[in-house]
Amino acid sequence: MRNAILEEIFGAALDAVDPVQAVLSAIRMGNGRLVVPGRNYDLDAFERIVVIGAGKASSKMAAAIEMLLGSRIAAGLVIVKTGHAEKLLHIEQVEASHPIPDISGMMATRRILDMAKAADERTLIICLLSGGASALLSLPAPDLSLEDKQAATFRLLNAGASISETNAVRKHISSIKGGQLARAAYPAQVISFIVSDVIGDKIDVIASGPTSKDDSTFLDAFDIAEKYGLSQRILDHLRKGIQGEIPETLKEDMPSANHVIVASNRQALEAARTKAMLLGFDAKIVTDRLNGEARTAAKYLAAKARESSSSGKKLCLVSGGETTVSVKGDGKGGRNQEFALAFCIEIEGEAGIALLSAGTDGADGPTDAAGAFVDGRTARIAKDFGIDPGDYLENNDSYGFFSRLEALSGIRCHYKTGPTGTNVMDIQILLLQK
Repeated sequence: MRNAILEEIFGAALDAVDPVQAVLSAIRMGNGRLVVPGRNYDLDAFERIVVIGAGKASSKMAAAIEMLLGSRIAAGLVIVKTGHAEKLLHIEQVEASHPIPDISGMMATRRILDMAKAADERTLIICLLSGGASALLSLPAPDLSLEDKQAATFRLLNAGASISETNAVRKHISSIKGGQLARAAYPAQVISFIVSDVIGDKIDVIASGPTSKDDSTFLDAFDIAEKYGLSQRILDHLRKGIQGEIPETLKEDMPSANHVIVASNRQALEAARTKAMLLGFDAKIVTDRLNGEARTAAKYLAAKARESSSSGKKLCLVSGGETTVSVKGDGKGGRNQEFALAFCIEIEGEAGIALLSAGTDGADGPTDAAGAFVDGRTARIAKDFGIDPGDYLENNDSYGFFSRLEALSGIRCHYKTGPTGTNVMDIQILLLQK
């Protein structure tokens, strides 16, 4: 029963950040003008409208643009994660690998950059960006290879680097990130519609900011690369940038570029809170900035649960953000499953506490699960079946833990949605019912 309630609340959060509705809510068409927050565009002033972009939500965002502009679109190409494509009529899609970039994404990115370079002052470029674009929109700097970029990405993701750290390096080993796409497109007008997967909705970090100015530098990227032990080839490239042999990323916003955030984690959390209240819970948002190591964040939320449960009320606590996992074992999992596993260890034996931690994109790490359900009984039941939760946590094998527990106990642990078509980081929903 509690799993069903958790799932219903999570579903309301997803509905609130549906990319199609998010884009349509941000745009208004009237008298031949495209009206967006902050600006409006006379479409008769443009000879061509070009749609480009990348990310897990970019296909659905493209569907919304097609609804609005249809045959006005002269050309279009978006790069989506494999399995996330939608049916489109005017905009081409290329499926590529995530989170490690591949040749398919690289070739499509080169085409997008060429489309931007071919634009002029009579061109309107609509750029669609969402979570996942940093990996999908991937074109290494001329002196680096795809293999260099793959190895750097793998290392950063598995060493516990934050998204800001990871993207600072990505921008400085790229030919398109850190405002370089906007620079290539000038003097064309560029509107970037963005589904945010970054804490604080920082435009320069989302998708590694291909159309925005970048506050990070080659020196910042070099320090991060040294910290996480990236290859000598990466360090040599960044050193060239420090010495001025390679141009820096964009440091001033292009006046021709406009950025509109259409969906965010906060919107999803507000919808989850509202749904929980409709279901009879006192509900509140704990934070939309949950970060750090997943297991450490789990301890924080477990403490919040204990503190709040003393009130005796029927409560729902909602949080969101994006944690990290420093991979030291050889198991399989993702940050949400690791979070849930650590949480169930913390609350073992405590009645009336239930949690769902899941990724809004429907994919948690290299698994087919979005996340996992746990409660105060989970760790104890696992031990009754001879499964030690602590051993699985130390081996970073949260997926293995929940799979084995499901098989032996018949209790549903994994939350599997398939690709949702959106991505606003992760959400934790916590029910407190004595």
